[in-house]
Amino acid sequence: MLAPAHATTHPVWTHMKSAPSPPAPAEADSPWAPLAARVFRALWIAQLVSNIGSWMQTVGAQWLLVGDGAALVTLVQTAASLPVVLLALPAGVIADRFDRRSVLLAAQFAMLVASGALAVLAFTDALSPTVLLVLTFFLGCGAALMGPAWQAIQPELVERRRLGQAAALGAVNMNVARAVGPALGGAVVAAAGAGWVFAFNAASYLGIMAVLLVWRRPPMAAATAGNERLLAALHAGRRYVWNAPGVRRVLLRTLLFVPGGAALWALLPLTASRSLGLGSGGYGLLLAAVGTGAVAGAFALPHVRRVLGGNGTLAAGAVAFAGVLAVLATVRAPWVVTAALLPAGLAWIAVLSTLNAAVLTRLPGWVRARGLAVYLLVFQGGQALVAPLWGVLADWLGISCCLLIAGAVLLLGAATVRRWPLLDAEGINPSPSDHWPVPPLVFEPGEADGPVLVSVVYRIPAGNRAEFTARMHRVGRSRRRTGALSWGLYQDGNAPERFVESYLVASWAEHLAQHHVRLTATDRRHEEQARELLMPGTLPEVVHAFDATSGPAVPHQADTGAPGSDSW
Repeated sequence: MLAPAHATTHPVWTHMKSAPSPPAPAEADSPWAPLAARVFRALWIAQLVSNIGSWMQTVGAQWLLVGDGAALVTLVQTAASLPVVLLALPAGVIADRFDRRSVLLAAQFAMLVASGALAVLAFTDALSPTVLLVLTFFLGCGAALMGPAWQAIQPELVERRRLGQAAALGAVNMNVARAVGPALGGAVVAAAGAGWVFAFNAASYLGIMAVLLVWRRPPMAAATAGNERLLAALHAGRRYVWNAPGVRRVLLRTLLFVPGGAALWALLPLTASRSLGLGSGGYGLLLAAVGTGAVAGAFALPHVRRVLGGNGTLAAGAVAFAGVLAVLATVRAPWVVTAALLPAGLAWIAVLSTLNAAVLTRLPGWVRARGLAVYLLVFQGGQALVAPLWGVLADWLGISCCLLIAGAVLLLGAATVRRWPLLDAEGINPSPSDHWPVPPLVFEPGEADGPVLVSVVYRIPAGNRAEFTARMHRVGRSRRRTGALSWGLYQDGNAPERFVESYLVASWAEHLAQHHVRLTATDRRHEEQARELLMPGTLPEVVHAFDATSGPAVPHQADTGAPGSDSW
């Protein structure tokens, strides 16, 4: 059989490089262990101040619009979250392509400018509802740019085995701010006006900027998307997520929780003002109750996860959240509602930290920001799209009816955990594994040359064929995750022991990225498990074939057995 045009062959695993050691197993650790890392601790404290400012601003913005209708109030959440829908994926590419520290600094500066403009306009009584929503949208753009980069640097700041604790501490941070910020913001709005909460929020970004300016990011943590064009990088991120079943399942669980969970944040200001007759200070105290419950829940969360596991925690969190919404819908005593919001905070942090940790531990560094961007798109984008619907329904059906409907949606989501659980992450190791040898080509292709057809020939004993085919499905997902546009496995009709794996890569640069950047220790393990079933004494053989219709890329050679030809 003749080799394809412009092809070279080589045995694929004869010189495999050593794989990185698997990560150390998780140990019984304090929930606060990640704070021992100096940079993580400094950023956590600076983020706490910034989050307090954000919650103060949220109270000020929503309270300015309470008298203008339910739909307009819920648009504050939409204006803050909609940029994630529009910008999350490009922001993920930016965070993978450029220095993440610089990206974070740019986002913080943009949000400082928007918050400063809100403060100036509020102090001069020139802040109309339209301008308020527009500037809130610009703030959301800064947050959308920041989100993937912020999440993606976490594995650079703490050990991988502590990523779950780091995610929980991130949720604690947000909820401590929720416990302090709304109450403080409500008091400031009532005493001095909304301008001062906007001013504090603008100043709060300076702390994060200071820490980022001092942090010197290690050279090995440089951007990983290289010189990929925007659309190519977006497609690579989408391709990875689509071919990673564990990540897809995290997104599904997120999608099943967000619509019902968003109702609390969208309708709580209306519940406070219309159903409970509270002012801005009372509304701040309700949000503070949620934050207090979350902070207290952080101490109970490790025990809850040990008892219930990740999937049980997701189901229990959704059920608890549904119960809180039922109380909000039916009870008119402010102290009872305040007490009921405490478990809402625990449920929120339980679900959020479980989902965050699940997606972080499944993403390799080269595509981490893009994968996180998809997760943020589903989580925050879902809230942005659903919040105005709850507002419209509240004007039509009433607040209580909407809260009960949202609770029913959460219960339905909890019921699906058994059918669609989070997939087991045991054995997943996203550490990079540069184990493929350099292809021994007789010419040097350009990075843009392509497409490239890669074929791998295996010789498999008859008794191993069914098991080999099953194992190769995992290899196929690996090829697609790391760059293959298409993949197939074929059995030779004339020699049933010969199997040919074939996959198409868009360019030579994409294939080199598979060799040196994109493969993980998990990908290597799947390849080795398939290789265990080879006939004794045989090795896989690889052919790299280039498009023959675009002109001769390989110098003509006589058929002398030199590289460039092969017979089987």
